[in-house]
Amino acid sequence: MSTDQPIELTQEQYQIIEKIRIYVKQKLANDFSGHDMAHIERVVGLAKKILPYEPKANAFIVILSAYLHDVIDEKVINDVNQATNELYNYLNSLNILSDDIKMIFDIIENMSYRKNLTGKKTLSLEGKIVQDADRLDAIGAIGIGRTFYYGGNKHNIMHDPTILPRTVINEENYKLPNTVINHFYEKLFLLKDMMNTEKAKKLAISRHNLLVEFVKQFENEWQGKD
Repeated sequence: MSTDQPIELTQEQYQIIEKIRIYVKQKLANDFSGHDMAHIERVVGLAKKILPYEPKANAFIVILSAYLHDVIDEKVINDVNQATNELYNYLNSLNILSDDIKMIFDIIENMSYRKNLTGKKTLSLEGKIVQDADRLDAIGAIGIGRTFYYGGNKHNIMHDPTILPRTVINEENYKLPNTVINHFYEKLFLLKDMMNTEKAKKLAISRHNLLVEFVKQFENEWQGKD
């Protein structure tokens, strides 16, 4: 399938997207956990890369949700209720259709890895695309960098061979401190097989392989076996 076709949006939709981009940039300006504007732009870019392979998806909803997916996330925001109300009011002020706003909230409130630990949430096609894009940015070279960046931000130690990866993860213990390397085993290594779309599944392969090689080399060096 050719991916040369531009994403079809109206001029009004482009204007709304630009306003949303500015809104998100302001909200995440002080993030130092790897959920900053650079992450957001990469997720938007990955979503746009998947979109041509999913012609039934609403591109406007996908792009808006990709931009907004972290602005009410408790990893980033102190007061989720306040952030949610602010976002809802802002989307209304842009005269976005109520059904579109509902779709956006359904996506950004249910797509996170933590929210799916106790059972897979039902996402729209648009939600699956954004979830895939977000998960792709969690693996590969960028994913490795973000993992250590986030771990440092949370004061987690890099590695301790005596602390084994948890075999049972739920929504509560997922938030507890852990080693950075354990995060690879508990989450990142699993993401390749959790992709929803065929395009994301293909993009995930090389990124996943890099994770595996990195951790193998890291552990060899840690043990002095390199």
